[in-house]
Amino acid sequence: MKLTVLGATGGVGRQIVTHALADGHKVTAAVRDPARLGVEHANLDVVRADALDAASLRGVVDGAEAVLSGMGQAGRTDPLKPASASARAVVDAMRATGARRLVVVSAAPLNRTGAGQPWFTHKLVVPVMWAALRELYTDLESMERILRDSGLDWTSVRPPRLTNAAGKGTYRHAVEAGPAGSAISRADVARAMLDFVTVPETVGHAVGVSN
Repeated sequence: MKLTVLGATGGVGRQIVTHALADGHKVTAAVRDPARLGVEHANLDVVRADALDAASLRGVVDGAEAVLSGMGQAGRTDPLKPASASARAVVDAMRATGARRLVVVSAAPLNRTGAGQPWFTHKLVVPVMWAALRELYTDLESMERILRDSGLDWTSVRPPRLTNAAGKGTYRHAVEAGPAGSAISRADVARAMLDFVTVPETVGHAVGVSN
């Protein structure tokens, strides 16, 4: 499969690239600084592009069977609003080129209903996280609204606390619910995102994932 990865030098994005190449996919990694990726492979094309600019992305999403974005979770505060700005840019670029499948990383606290989560997580942990990271989560909510209005075949993957632990290769997931667990490795988030590309039940939905 021909895949385009945005945010490929980030924690989740780099894992997506690594897993996709191991799976035998052809990968185009869109990055601002190609030297930062540090990955070489016969099936990898590293392209300089601005994930916040639709015109810059058209060439890298054109012909892609799926676009995967690790741009969701950035710093506590960022005036560029990278989650929503990148979503708007990639949606515009994909519409212009005819690309359809889009999978992005979001965050578990966007599950406002608490469906599939332990009581203490929904009632105690999530409110504290919103108080501390409101600007980040508000940007992610804007991102998900853009996806819902895009008309594309999108999936938003909502992990809880991210770790740098080695991937287990397995994960729990729930459509429009969860996640049940409190943490997941970046490697397993990437594994889930790649798996969901070909899972029709995830199209048009947010999916909670955890270890």
